[in-house]
Amino acid sequence: MSTQNTIKIGRIIESPLATNCYFVYREDSKEVIFFDPADNGGRIYDKLTERGFVVKAICLTHAHFDHIWGLAELAEKTGAPVYALDKEKPLCDDPEMNVSARFGRVVTAKVDHYLQDGDKLEIADLVAKVISTPGHTAGSCCYYFEEAGILVSGDTLFLESVGRDDFPTGSGGELFRSIRDILFALPDDTKVFPGHGDSTTIGHEKKYNPYIYGF
Repeated sequence: MSTQNTIKIGRIIESPLATNCYFVYREDSKEVIFFDPADNGGRIYDKLTERGFVVKAICLTHAHFDHIWGLAELAEKTGAPVYALDKEKPLCDDPEMNVSARFGRVVTAKVDHYLQDGDKLEIADLVAKVISTPGHTAGSCCYYFEEAGILVSGDTLFLESVGRDDFPTGSGGELFRSIRDILFALPDDTKVFPGHGDSTTIGHEKKYNPYIYGF
């Protein structure tokens, strides 16, 4: 097994809401797992191929419009299978549920493989554990690369903030439980890469996240 420091994560920012799109890979490989192609799938593809990267899988943390607008084009250009949590299917299939209908660019997400909590994706010499974190949406999930201490958190946990809970299937109670009981059980030095904004760590959020502290 390769050592921890060989796992890398890159970021491309897309969509009018400045969504973070991540790609995880080993430094000695050009095969990547890509997360949340927010918009402009063709541009994402071009940026990756210019650096020699090959997308082996596309994973969704959830299916809100600003995380899937670029999905169809990127999936078509790469031929990579698409993964999402099983409970997110209603949002993948329905523009009203994924809120794209409100923003004038209706979109759905074609998913090849629906995952369940605790599943492990073993792709491109990487292993990611699927962690169900309902709250932002019922099917929100995070992807945990234990070997590297990396968590792709989507819109569940941000730097000193949390995801909103007022869109379809959202729940504030579930969101806080997902963070307090599940994510905060991860090691404090786990690096958190959220769907918007800067990265953080689990330890930092335990101390300084005003939306969680004191609950």
